[in-house]
Amino acid sequence: MATANLLSHIDAPPTWRRIDCVSDIHLHASDAATAAAWQAYVDDAPFDALCILGDLFDVWIGDDLLSADPTADADMAFWQQAVAALAALARRRPLYVMRGNRDFLLGARFASAVGCTLLADPALLTWGQQRWLLSHGDAWCLDDRDYQAFRAQVRTASWQAGFLAQPLAARLHQARALRQRSQQHQAAQRAAGVAPVDVDAHAAAAAMAAAGAHGLIHGHTHRPGTHPLPGGATRWVLSDWDASAQPPRLQVLSLTPDGCQVRPLAPAAA
Repeated sequence: MATANLLSHIDAPPTWRRIDCVSDIHLHASDAATAAAWQAYVDDAPFDALCILGDLFDVWIGDDLLSADPTADADMAFWQQAVAALAALARRRPLYVMRGNRDFLLGARFASAVGCTLLADPALLTWGQQRWLLSHGDAWCLDDRDYQAFRAQVRTASWQAGFLAQPLAARLHQARALRQRSQQHQAAQRAAGVAPVDVDAHAAAAAMAAAGAHGLIHGHTHRPGTHPLPGGATRWVLSDWDASAQPPRLQVLSLTPDGCQVRPLAPAAA
């Protein structure tokens, strides 16, 4: 995978009036309803810039899938169509993409194909007097020790080189198996009444202080809402997307000169 340049600071121009933040869209071929809601949103593009804070895709097995035969597998065709839609958006609006725990293999070829800017995690957004720290959030879930060990392994250059050296079909098979195990684990946790691990508030507050940020925006935990941090700052947690849930989870956090607004979106018309 070609090394991607990651932007650590967005300096938003004063002419912008709305910056949208989303995360955990988890696009995949078997969830047509969420994909349609996402497509309707990017077609409308009611913002001056969009920040995707990780897990846009439910899985990403390497940038070389962009040149794979789309007729070989439904997932390949879906990913390529999703990238084409992003490229159409990026021709109209500034687009920033942060890698999450599901799509951490997004690289330079993806960014070039889309025309987007890949963000470091965390990254600072400065807009007038506002200073927001943006993150996917998974690195701060310190109590999830099994995940942190897995994260440390798969983020190494050696692991990624070994994984990407395998044929696309083999990688796709592994990704599907991993998704199935993840879904089974989450279902077992829900049945047992175990809540998802949240971020460590002190670690998040320390990162904010180091960046000189006034507020924090992140995803990953699927605990949407606002939460106070040590020191009095606010942590805004983004929702995951699921158009088939009751009620649907299709939320956008809009930053404006007047503050923040959570905007629920309607599912796309059938």
